[in-house]
Parts: sequence; structure tokens; C-alpha cells
Amino acid sequence: MSIADNLLKYKTELDKSGVKLIAVSKYHQASAIQEAYDVGQRVFGENIVQEMVEKESILPKDIDWHLIGHLQTNKVKYIAPFVRLIESVDSLKLLIEINKQATKNKRIIDCLLQIYVADEDTKFGLGYDEAIELLRSQEYSEMKNIKIVGLMGIASNNAQEKQTLDEFMELKVLFDGIKVSFFRKEESFKEISMGMSGDYKLAVEAGSTMVRIGSNIFGKRIIKHYE
Repeated sequence: MSIADNLLKYKTELDKSGVKLIAVSKYHQASAIQEAYDVGQRVFGENIVQEMVEKESILPKDIDWHLIGHLQTNKVKYIAPFVRLIESVDSLKLLIEINKQATKNKRIIDCLLQIYVADEDTKFGLGYDEAIELLRSQEYSEMKNIKIVGLMGIASNNAQEKQTLDEFMELKVLFDGIKVSFFRKEESFKEISMGMSGDYKLAVEAGSTMVRIGSNIFGKRIIKHYE
């Protein structure tokens, strides 16, 4: 099947649930992204800053770029001029830097707090208590150029369906609690980004508003190494 056919399959299914499809394009050529763009896809997720910057420079300017991988503070400046959503905010230090670079670019950058929900040590993210602490902090209250619009989480690898669903449901419960406590009057706090190719149906069942699907759309990746 072509990229277009793969996209149509997912979009048809997800549109019924009102869930946004993020086409994860890391390690794929700009030509593949263009092919997806030509059939209507506008939201693309990248993990690597250098790769995202290269693609943004040559692809249509109305693409919504999502940074979905771990982001180092010293690389925020490269994506601050154009990134639509940073899904992987996993520390107050990183949020401070995003606010700083957004201010320099006279922008407000939307962000998701990445929450650690997996039962393993290899993933990034804030613990539940750390997320609450961040939102209560003086530093956060003074930020004018970022907007937290929701949460993101990645389930454990190769887990049983019940465990995966439980992890997603826990994230939804946390989202609901944070919404009531900190964003009751802010309609913009509405996104839960959870679910990938292997578990997106469980994520949608648990209340996901965005799913991240890559190889099932674009095919096998050609890995390119960046410094």
C-alpha cells in the first residue's frame, strides 16, 4: 500500500473518534512527507531537532511540526521559530528554556507535559508529583510565552494489553485532575497525546486526543545518525 492509502485508512478510523493523527516522519525523506502532505496530512512528528530543522526548511510552511522526542535545552533555539507543539516537556528547566526562546521569537509555544507512566527505566517524563510541583512553581506562573495544552505519555514496551490500558487510563485520570485544579477555565488544555502504531486503539479507548503513527504509514525507516 502507498503512503496515501495508509494515511487514509488511519484518518478514516480516527476521524470517527475525533482523534488527531500525528504522522511520525523521523528518519523518512522529505519526499515521503510531501507525499503525505499532498493527500491532506498537515501534522508531522519528529524526534530529532536537526532532522526537523532540515525538513522544515524545504517543505510547505503550513505544516504543523510536533517535537515528540527527548529535547535538550541547548537545542530549543533551533526549533523555537516554527515548532507548533513540543510534546516532550519533561522538566521545569526545559520549560524555562522554551519560554526564553519563544520570547526571543515573539511567539507563544504550545507544550505538553510528558508524564512517566511506563513500568521501565528507559523512558523520559515527569512523575505525577513532579508535574504538580512544576505547575505550582513560581517560575511557571511567570512564564508568558508558553502554553501548556495537555499531557503526553508512552506506555511500557511489549506489555500485556491490560497493563497498557491501565497506564493510559492512569494518564487520563491525571489529566482530568490537573484540568480541574489548574486549567478549569482554559479551553486550550484539552490534549492527551498517547498511543502509537501498536497500541493506539487502547489509547483511543482511554481518551487519547492524539496518536503518533510512523512506520505503519511511511514504511521501514532508513536510520540516519545525527550528532
